[in-house]
Amino acid sequence: MAQSDYLRQQTAAGARPAEIDAGLRAHMNKIYGTMSVGLVVTGLVAWALAALAVTSDSTNATAALREGTYLTDLGYALYASPLKWVLMFAPLAFVFGISAGVNRMSAPTLQLVFYAFAAVMGASISSIFLVFTGESIVQVFFITAASFAGLSLYGYTTKSDISGWGSFLIMGVIGLIIASIVNIFLASSALAFGISAIGVLVFAGLTAYDTQRLKNEYVTYATHPGAGEMLGKSAILGALSLYLNFINMFMMLLSLFGNRE
Repeated sequence: MAQSDYLRQQTAAGARPAEIDAGLRAHMNKIYGTMSVGLVVTGLVAWALAALAVTSDSTNATAALREGTYLTDLGYALYASPLKWVLMFAPLAFVFGISAGVNRMSAPTLQLVFYAFAAVMGASISSIFLVFTGESIVQVFFITAASFAGLSLYGYTTKSDISGWGSFLIMGVIGLIIASIVNIFLASSALAFGISAIGVLVFAGLTAYDTQRLKNEYVTYATHPGAGEMLGKSAILGALSLYLNFINMFMMLLSLFGNRE
């Protein structure tokens, strides 16, 4: 829905365009703010666990990671024991749990659950600090942030209706999940490259698509009586959607361009 279209819709419904614009900006700011806090939580948890997982003291080590760097007991449990499978699939299970329980949660509870999910995601991806150099992680993060900002801005400002992208992008995500699970057992570098390259495109498209979708959802909910609770949950679920797009795009780009230790 184009900007002029939704303003006409709201004017017809009795809402003043200036009020709708102000409400929409506040709603999107809450989405981006919640998402940003989630990213900070993820980064801190990932960095802290990675720092605790390795040591240079071989006398207190459980296993060697590479020359001069060893896994602590915690590192071995997280990355070398069967617990690694739990850590790997925990974020996916968490997302399914949020989807199943969202109607029973209040907006504040949902926000706390989102931050808990962000912490679990941090634990799940913490191994990047053991695999890639810190410099390349920072570089790819800022590349992802700049790309995300541009794509989200496009989704917010474009007058084109890109809602038709949704079904194709969701099919792409399902395909990526299946291919990633298969490649856990195949360990094919060519397939991993293909997954990362296609994944960047899929999550780039989802960033623009989700931004426009969230903007249109606000327009729909804003005219409903007692819309506060719906809009509160919509903001948190919107933050979750954009957060997932950011994290996945970051991981795909890191896989393609990150410098390994």
